Amino acid sequence: MGIVHILGAGIAGLAAAVRLVKVGRRVEIYEAASHAGGRCRSFFDETVGRVIDNGNHLLLSGNRAAMAYLTEIGSIDTLLVPPRAAFPFVELPTGRRWVVRPSAGPIPWWILNPAARVPDTTPGDYLAAWRLARAGPEARVADCFDTDRPLFKRFWQPLAVAVLNATAEEAAARPLWLIIAETFAKGEAACRPCIARTGLSQSFVDPAVRFLEAAGAGIHFNHRLRAISLSSGRARSLDFGETRVALGADDHAVLALPPARVAELLPGTTVPEDTRAIVNAHFRLDGPTRPPDEVPFLGLVGSVAQWLFVRGNVVSVTVSAADALAEEAPEKIATMLWADISQALELPLKPEPLARIVKEKRATFAQTPEGIARRPGTRTAWANLLLAGDWTDTGLPATIEGAVRSGHAAARVIAGR
Repeated sequence: MGIVHILGAGIAGLAAAVRLVKVGRRVEIYEAASHAGGRCRSFFDETVGRVIDNGNHLLLSGNRAAMAYLTEIGSIDTLLVPPRAAFPFVELPTGRRWVVRPSAGPIPWWILNPAARVPDTTPGDYLAAWRLARAGPEARVADCFDTDRPLFKRFWQPLAVAVLNATAEEAAARPLWLIIAETFAKGEAACRPCIARTGLSQSFVDPAVRFLEAAGAGIHFNHRLRAISLSSGRARSLDFGETRVALGADDHAVLALPPARVAELLPGTTVPEDTRAIVNAHFRLDGPTRPPDEVPFLGLVGSVAQWLFVRGNVVSVTVSAADALAEEAPEKIATMLWADISQALELPLKPEPLARIVKEKRATFAQTPEGIARRPGTRTAWANLLLAGDWTDTGLPATIEGAVRSGHAAARVIAGR
């Protein structure tokens, strides 16, 4: 039984590695950085003096692949999971607040209850979501809804931006439907919002590294793949500059790398080319705080950011589809975002607290119909060379769930399942 060489220790690579060692395969992982996790990690920030996540992530309980991954690495209990699904929102221009409360089971009884749905909406507004299910590959989210209705402005538009990192006018409709079908359409037990209790690394990365090391997997940091030797329909060796790793007849390699890097290594491979930015901001307060609804997150409508998260005395917000904002100076971004946060949390505008702005200018590929059409599958033209990453053709948006599923898909092919 050959060795599986995994290039990239982000979530996709880690998920593939975990699955493979569980079925008895020998795994070697190579990561260009000095740490695992990729875009999903935590670090200590000197500015705010706290451990923060490089990006905020909200999972849903129906994200079955992500939940299976956390169970496998023994960290499922590091998530904060509410007893019932509830999504608090505040509309900053008006100050209006509401909580969306899905009901149990696949029949959406909750849309009949005005107290459980978005203000100024009718049950018929929600039934329009079935247009997403019938959307063709060229359809965009905004094509499926009446964009003048309150539900679009207060739910579908912010949801599309947060999930697809693109505006509803440009985002592909199909991936959003798959998320709805696996979560909200199954009832509240499948759409409970889950957040890492301490940090992304403590939930998704560090336990995976410990699990893999205990299983005998090799993890090689500061190993950047320079080139791949390809011939006769197979990958023959991996070039890391000072070292070269030959691939045996039964060996496989999984490229769990960004799409632009894969395109460089495998000329002629079609990958998504355009990207979109995400900006995250972290503010340290004088003491702990909680949103008015006593949950650690809050949806923002009519705000620069889409979601607000609270962990101890650190408040974080996420701005998706943020290409223009990412070009601004950090100080200007902090002032702009704190104005929204202070209103949402009913805190004083001045003095402005310490802040750290994290810009991910290539956070995801552009999840437009054009970008979706360029997603490659797991297999490549080389029999022993596979792809993994949230940008591959999982059908899902570029999320943690998508990254994990891509890793699992690569592992299934190698394991012959």
